[in-house]
Amino acid sequence: MSTALSAVCPLLFLTAPPQETVAAAHTFTSSWALKKKKSNQANISPLRGQIKIRRKKNVKRGIQFCLMVCGAGGTGRTTFVNTLCGKKVLENPWDADDPANAHLEEGVRIKPVTTELELDEEGPRISLTIVDTPGFGDQIDNEARHVPWNNSSGSSFGEIVGYVERQYDDLVAEESRIKRNPRFRDNRVHAMLYFITPTGHGLRELDIELMKRLSPRVNVIPVIGKADSLTPAELAESKKLIMEDIEHYRIPVYNFPYDVEEDDEDTVEENAELRGLMPFAIVGSDDFVEIDDRKVRARQYPWGVVEVENPRHSDFLAIRSALLHSHLSDLKEITHDFLYENYRTEKLSKSVDGASQYMQYRASFKRSTNINHRAPDSTMNPEELASQSVRLKEEQLRREEEKLREIEMKVQREIAEKRQELLARESQLREIEARMARESQSNVSEAATGDI
Repeated sequence: MSTALSAVCPLLFLTAPPQETVAAAHTFTSSWALKKKKSNQANISPLRGQIKIRRKKNVKRGIQFCLMVCGAGGTGRTTFVNTLCGKKVLENPWDADDPANAHLEEGVRIKPVTTELELDEEGPRISLTIVDTPGFGDQIDNEARHVPWNNSSGSSFGEIVGYVERQYDDLVAEESRIKRNPRFRDNRVHAMLYFITPTGHGLRELDIELMKRLSPRVNVIPVIGKADSLTPAELAESKKLIMEDIEHYRIPVYNFPYDVEEDDEDTVEENAELRGLMPFAIVGSDDFVEIDDRKVRARQYPWGVVEVENPRHSDFLAIRSALLHSHLSDLKEITHDFLYENYRTEKLSKSVDGASQYMQYRASFKRSTNINHRAPDSTMNPEELASQSVRLKEEQLRREEEKLREIEMKVQREIAEKRQELLARESQLREIEARMARESQSNVSEAATGDI
């Protein structure tokens, strides 16, 4: 048998060491690992305890994920969100209509709602924030600024883009603080589902404009709302036209990226399958229908039943799995590592450019002021000129002294804050070192007692 194996795999036998060497090495490695394990057991135990505590806190706190749903009215956003969460999270806007104000255009009203989801009994909870955008696409001119009865103003595009950027601004401000808030909540939008009206055609100008504006700020995933209003042939043609428009207008949507050379085979296959389903055909329902002695979430029609979780009827299972399971971490990483970092770089670059322009303006203004001071009215006598020059110099010196005092006070405040912060950190480090020393001593004594 060894001869046959050597014939098939000659390199294996040429490079393999003798059995005596392997046995000796294995014995040495095992004994060394056992000694190393015993010597480091006391140091590792406190670290393991801290890791377990941190994991318990993460499971208790849950994974934060923010999902924005956007699209024209009547595309099924509310029903989809309630179906996704398995409970009533958003109210139906048609139920809350006020007849007295029905003729008024309210504009876009951003409504974030947070709910807790427990997908698995042993897994962590998901703290899911839904950001709804009712009112988008309902105006005649979505670029115009509306001043509705509730006094909110802004264009439809500007309100949505502004909300996403304000969450980035809050994080930039928090990261710039000397002492950060430990209870700060990150409300950045990690994904946006854009609901396309099921017309059977491609994208409208409204769809193209919004997705182009939001794609640099958030992961945009296009979906077709109320896809059960189209026949299978119409749905396939509509998907084809929409993806052609996205490619033609170069809209950088989230297309479930993968690398054939670096990613494993399962990841490549899964992402390729999800990319082939885009835009996802969504069907939602708040009702349950009994089929073959089992209740399923579905929509009842005279001609039959459309099951929400049936892959032949809807892509709901695929998009739910991608958002809440397989691609949740990837969406958060892209948001933080690329979208947020790009926005932060742009923001800080604009701040630096604005500061430099302001300093140039101040310098030019000062030069022009000095020129005017050196060219006074020729009708003034020499004594008046001298007194005016002295007053101007004294005023200039006084302003410079005030600025220096303000700078000195600011520096002193910052030094005092830094000193307090360093003292607090030093005290915390001392406490941590003392606690670790006590835990290490107790672990050593327990190990010694066990050996006895």
